[in-house]
Amino acid sequence: MFKYVINGASRKRIDSFPQQVDVPSEEKEEKEVSSKKSLKTLEFANERIPVNDARVAWRLNKHLRAHYYRNVGTNKLHQKAARWFPVIEPILKLHGIPEDFKYIPLVESGFSDGVSHRGAAGYWQFMPGTARTYGLKVNDERDDRKNIRKSTVAACKYLKELFQEFGSWTLVAAAYNTGENNLRREMYRQRQRNYYKMRLNRETATYLYKIVSVKEIIEKPTKYGYVSRSRNLLASKQEASPKQADVFSFNTDLNSTPAFTILAN
Repeated sequence: MFKYVINGASRKRIDSFPQQVDVPSEEKEEKEVSSKKSLKTLEFANERIPVNDARVAWRLNKHLRAHYYRNVGTNKLHQKAARWFPVIEPILKLHGIPEDFKYIPLVESGFSDGVSHRGAAGYWQFMPGTARTYGLKVNDERDDRKNIRKSTVAACKYLKELFQEFGSWTLVAAAYNTGENNLRREMYRQRQRNYYKMRLNRETATYLYKIVSVKEIIEKPTKYGYVSRSRNLLASKQEASPKQADVFSFNTDLNSTPAFTILAN
């Protein structure tokens, strides 16, 4: 389940100072998100999302609307992305995993190292058995699922193994959520290997839409009503221009929660 609760108090929360948030009108939002021109280029792990399918487009619009700033009302997901993406991106690249998989821990755990009611824990929400299979120590004294680097390496091993079986990164993401045995069984039963046409349990059926929606709001924050300077802070991998640097500074110390500091208006 998508979690918005972030553990730990920030040194200086993003919403702890007055800020202008350009929230588009409802009419403008609906027009932007529902237009095929806006959606037709959406991809996950370089695999095109079939937005020309009316059901796919409807589901995608539904999850995008749920992530408008007016509905979420917080930039905490962006803060977490800014803090942890630089840590996991090089690990994904090293193991040949598409960068879009960095959104999985944001959807799975909100980059929290807590434990779910089913026993899944850590940033990538591994079950104990799966974690041990991919080299993580899980016992009373140590739980590597709560180590961002070690758990990301384990996730890469698991994702790569899933891709060897399913041959599609979209199906890999679905299998990560529901388990490879469950997905394999449904593919055989339905004689189908297209995620967007399969009938799956509610959580897995919406899983890719959640990931893509989170990807959209992180990469295009202003489009969904988030603070305009967030684009440079959270999505761009380029250095801030001198002009941008006059507007903000961003603390990415891994030992503290990211903080925004206004330097000039």
